[in-house]
Amino acid sequence: MSGDEERDGVSLTNLDQPLFKDAGATKRDLVDYLDAVSSNIIAGLRDRPLSVIRALRGQKPFMQKNTPKYTPSWVKTVQVWAEASKREVSYALCNDRRTLLWFANQRAVEYHPTLTRAGHEHEPTHLIIDIDPPEGAGFEVVVRAAHVVRQALADDGLQAAAKTSGAKGMHVFVPLKASAGPEDVAAATRAVAARAERLDPDLTTTQYVRDERHGKVFLDSTRAGGATVAAAYSPRVRPGVPVSFPVAWDHLDRVSPADFTIHTAPQLIGDDDPWAKLMPEPQTLPPDLIEEGHTIPVARVQAMHEGKRRARERRDT
Repeated sequence: MSGDEERDGVSLTNLDQPLFKDAGATKRDLVDYLDAVSSNIIAGLRDRPLSVIRALRGQKPFMQKNTPKYTPSWVKTVQVWAEASKREVSYALCNDRRTLLWFANQRAVEYHPTLTRAGHEHEPTHLIIDIDPPEGAGFEVVVRAAHVVRQALADDGLQAAAKTSGAKGMHVFVPLKASAGPEDVAAATRAVAARAERLDPDLTTTQYVRDERHGKVFLDSTRAGGATVAAAYSPRVRPGVPVSFPVAWDHLDRVSPADFTIHTAPQLIGDDDPWAKLMPEPQTLPPDLIEEGHTIPVARVQAMHEGKRRARERRDT
């Protein structure tokens, strides 16, 4: 079988090469998977500035935000000001199958869209808690933590959908009405994590500094503002090429992240879109959640100050 072909006007090359070490898959497998789920994954990417993780032969995987100079003219892009680097970044918008196939041919394995749509940068569409297990822990502790987060949300009248991250953790999504800006959504995210931690402090922690977590499940509240998150159905650069996959709350105890790979996910999706089906209607954030969140320090900032404090202690001893 030839290693080259064309689909939707996109030249696809070297399809029979291994995707990356321990992938158990070829570049053709990646292309076939993304083509099979194109309508599903594009639903979560459309009009959102996109970062991808590419796995080129002989190189470590890397995240690409700025579109390369050789990007075809038919790939839609948007200019976004990057405060950190003080420059405009040209992000791609993956709005159609042709663009997705082009990314696949670039060996773009992971797809990380922003939480806002182009032209609506001050209207986050979701509140997200990223659940990250401690080293060596099984998926069952992630599931327990996810149910704790769900309870914290339900206690304030909010509903959520869950998906595997495609790595070892989970993502809990709350769809939002366009009534809260980035700062308020970020604050509410911190408050949700803090409330979940109070519900089960033996299981969960909001400690951003890894060595302060003491073997607990980390509730990451920093997926807010200009952050990105792996899209539903996005493959991940992990052995076996798992994908981020939606799971109903009452099925969480029955699954493992390894159940969902580029080889198995198309059959599991079928003719449906599980992520769209599981997602509740957009909701308004309760004022008490926002107010509490504004009293909680931003995790990264807090960690930075803690790092500086420790450095001073080391210098003074």
